[in-house]
Parts: sequence; C-alpha cells; structure tokens
Amino acid sequence: MNKRLHLNLFWGSSSPLPAVLSSAAIIILASSRLAFAIVCAAALIWVYGLTAMIFTAARSIMPAYGRKVILLFLATFLSAIFTLALGLLNPLLVFGAAFFLLLIPPCFLGSGLFEAVESADPIEATSKALMEAITLSGIILAFALIREPLGMGTLSFPGGFHGVIELFNMGSDDAFAPLRILSVSGGGLLLLGYAMALYRFLNARAGNSSIEDNPMEGK
Repeated sequence: MNKRLHLNLFWGSSSPLPAVLSSAAIIILASSRLAFAIVCAAALIWVYGLTAMIFTAARSIMPAYGRKVILLFLATFLSAIFTLALGLLNPLLVFGAAFFLLLIPPCFLGSGLFEAVESADPIEATSKALMEAITLSGIILAFALIREPLGMGTLSFPGGFHGVIELFNMGSDDAFAPLRILSVSGGGLLLLGYAMALYRFLNARAGNSSIEDNPMEGK
C-alpha cells in the first residue's frame, strides 16, 4: 500500500499537499474571484471523488495497459458533465469558469494520486481523493478571499443574471490601488510564492520538532 495514504495531510515528504501545490495554474486562475473559486471547489470534489471511486471499483475489468488513458478519459468525462450542468444552471458563469475546469483532469492525473490509490479499496481511495480535493479547494478559496477583496474591491458569489452576485463594491479607492496587482495572474503568482515560502518554513519547523521529540528518527 502506498504510504501516502497514511501520512499526515500537510507535513512530510509523501504528504499530498506538495502535489496539490503543484497545481499552480488552477490555483491562480480559479482564485481570481470567489465565485470562480466556489465553482472550482465543487468541481474538484465531484471529479476527484467520483473518478477515484469508479476507477477503483472497476479495476478488475480494466486492461493491464493504458490505465492512465482510461483514468484521464474518466476524469474528463466527469468534468464535462459538471461543466454541462453548470452551463444549464448559469450560462454566463460557465464562460468564465470553463478554462480552469478543463485543467482539473490533468491536475488529477499529475498529482500522483493515481499511483497512491491504484491498489486501494474504493472506500479508502475515495476518501483520500476527497481529502486531496478539499485541500486544494481550501487553498483556492483562501486565495480568492485575499485576492478579490484587495485586488478588485469586491466579493462575489455564483448566481444572478450576470453570472455572479457582488456583495459589495468599493470602486476605485486609491487606498487599495497598490493591491490591485493581486487581481491579475502576476499578483496571484506573487501570493502563491509567499505562501509556498511560508509552507516550506513551517514544514521545516515541523520536521525539526519531530526529530527533537524522537531523536532516533534523525539518525
């Protein structure tokens, strides 16, 4: 059994969080607005959970070769169903969300989760996939709660005739002008860089604390 299924979600060399953070493109694109982040979070939970459950449940009837192609097709199919349902409910919102929804299947395949759950039972694989999806969703939502209010002076939710509903709009307040960079992709990359630096610092601290508590682990 892959040890990634049993280690801490945030710390350690086999933790899924570094793989989650490798999905930088979807984090940057989906966190530009809170409405997009909410849609992306729902799509991630839908695609990751159902893909892992269906793939592991049907593992016995799958061919020995080409499983990654089947996995990519399955994730893409489930993502397309979600996009179609979103388009029926909110046609305008899907125009802004379609691009990062297309990135979910390759992010799932590139996260390494496939190797971790390939030999796991469906319940364990689904729970681990959902944990990874929730972790990535939480990062995207946290970024959106920083980027949209500071970068655009507003906060949005899915819905309404225009695709999103804005709770407030602070307009072009000069006090927030230097922070407008957060609303564009470059600002999102800067924010992601600072977050990664903080994560590496806390990860190192957690590793040092573990060695101090268990001196034999450092030998």
